[in-house]
Parts: sequence; structure tokens; C-alpha cells
Amino acid sequence: MSDAHHLRTVEALYSGHHGWLYARLRKKLGNALDAADLAHDTFTRILASRVAVIEEPRAYLSCVAKGILVNWYQRKVLERAYLEALALMPEPEAPSAEKRYLILETLHEIDAMLDTLPAPVKRTFLLSQIAGMKYEDIAGQLGVSLITVKRYMKQAFLQCLALVE
Repeated sequence: MSDAHHLRTVEALYSGHHGWLYARLRKKLGNALDAADLAHDTFTRILASRVAVIEEPRAYLSCVAKGILVNWYQRKVLERAYLEALALMPEPEAPSAEKRYLILETLHEIDAMLDTLPAPVKRTFLLSQIAGMKYEDIAGQLGVSLITVKRYMKQAFLQCLALVE
């Protein structure tokens, strides 16, 4: 499919259904600005997808928007938890607004990386790094061998390293 054909397909999708998607997101979120951002992100993702044919435009838009909405909600939960932790810090120790932004971006990147891991690997990593559990205890809780826990941790750390590079 040519670039021009793809652009015409997305343009037709946008002109025919943007208003519908925006209204749907606004109703769900109760916020016009967030709805506009998420509608924009939906069409941006579709533009990047290079999808050739869209037989059911509203079903397709709903599916793409749902994935973006889930990510958006996850980001909001993560941000809220971080801001709550900041609120508990003594004022002189609280990071600057710029550092808070950089920390939030890093947390979002780590969260996205963890979502790429298989569920048992992610759980093992979180039990170790967040809950502070020892590998032996994780093996007992998950019902796997110690060597499996070590293999899972190696996989998770390699993903973290890839994120840094």
C-alpha cells in the first residue's frame, strides 16, 4: 500500500469518526482535554500502524482507543502513587519539579518495560525489587525452584539493561 493511499484511509477515518470517538472518550473520562489528547493519540497510533483496510471503523477505533486508555489509566495510577509518596517526604528532601518529571518519565518507561515481560518474570522481579523478598522466599511463594527465580531475575535485569542502553 502506498503512503498516499494510507494517508487517505486515515484521513477518511478521521473526518468520518473523530467526533464520535472524542465524544465517547469525553463521556468516559469526564474531561474534554484528556479526551482530545487520547483521541489524537488514537489516530497517531493508527497513522503509524500502516493498516491497509478498516472494515469496521468504529470497532477498530474503539479497540485502539481502549489500549491507549488502559495505558493512560496505568500512568495515572503510577503518577498518583508517586505523588502520594512525595507528599510524605519532608519539604527539604522533595525533588524539584524538573526532577519529579524525569522520575515520572523513568517510572513510566520501567512500567512499560515490565509489561513486556511474561507474568511470572514480572511478578518475580516486583517481589524482589519492590517487596524486598529474598530469592528463596520468592521461590517458595511462587512454587518454583530457586534456579527458576534466578533465571527470571536475569531475564528482568536484561530487559532493564536494554532500557538503559
